[in-house]
Amino acid sequence: MKEHETVTANNNRHEQLGLTDGQVLDMYKYMVLARKFDERNLLLQRAGKINFHVSGIGQEACQVAAAFALDREKDYFLPYYRDYGFVMAVGMTPRELMLSAFAKAEDPNSGGRQMPGHFGSKRLRIVTGSSPVTTQVPHAVGIALAAKMQKKDFVSFVTFGEGSSNQGDFHEGCNFAGVHKLPVIIMCENNQYAISVPLHKQISGKVSDRALGYGFPGIRVDGNDALEVYAAVKEARERAIRGEGPTLIESMMYRLSPHSTSDNDLAYRTKEEVEENWKKDGVARFKTYLIDLGLWDETRDQDLVAQLNLEIKEATESADYSPFPKPEDTLLHVYADDEGGAAEWR
Repeated sequence: MKEHETVTANNNRHEQLGLTDGQVLDMYKYMVLARKFDERNLLLQRAGKINFHVSGIGQEACQVAAAFALDREKDYFLPYYRDYGFVMAVGMTPRELMLSAFAKAEDPNSGGRQMPGHFGSKRLRIVTGSSPVTTQVPHAVGIALAAKMQKKDFVSFVTFGEGSSNQGDFHEGCNFAGVHKLPVIIMCENNQYAISVPLHKQISGKVSDRALGYGFPGIRVDGNDALEVYAAVKEARERAIRGEGPTLIESMMYRLSPHSTSDNDLAYRTKEEVEENWKKDGVARFKTYLIDLGLWDETRDQDLVAQLNLEIKEATESADYSPFPKPEDTLLHVYADDEGGAAEWR
């Protein structure tokens, strides 16, 4: 057996999890797409082209892996505002997200009414988010209750940051889900900071340990290891479909960018700390995994980046030149119209 064949045989973790070579390459492409989309939005905000951006840099590997472990034709998704990698992996396009960033009328999330990162798509079963953090947790639990009552084989999947795990919505949602053994996967993207408050000042133990009080499993995974996240979410979904109830997953990672474009992160953490955590970046780690297996190389990587940058450039220009909402659109979804209904976002 040749050296390369030995490496492949010993380290082909994705096949052991039931993933094909094509699927892991697609996973990587979505990770890079999310990273490049994020970087472009940071530049657009600094250039004054868009007003605001909340970054997800450092969290893409976890988000994309989770999406691939779910049923993207059946399940319901309640992502939080950093989940660009997740929503792209379940079907949102860079153009749709750019329409949101530019607050344009065609924005499928809210018609230009919500801040960017407040995802919503009826077509993709992405349930509209809200600015108050953690409200999506009881909503996900309610959707899981509907699945159980209607005897349907889908699950709801909800994400949030570790700061949100201290909110009442989290505890109430977990308690209800545990009592009724609901098919919901509750994933904390623990990125070490709730805006400027570091983890050690937020929580004295593990977020995942809190599941014990609600009577269902809680596990902690390395959020920079895409395949470990994939395995955890896949197992959680299988449990839920079997009627065994919820799972709490605490995915450990690091927010590599500031909290938002309004944040000066170096006021509460050091440049050295951020640089040290760049060495653990999940996207780079997954790229190395693919290269080590012989599935990827630097030439293909450069071609991919060029292709995605072009896609994002086209999405940016299209969104920039799209019309803004009409002033009267502010009344949509506030009052019923004369026909007793209201227009819907796509």
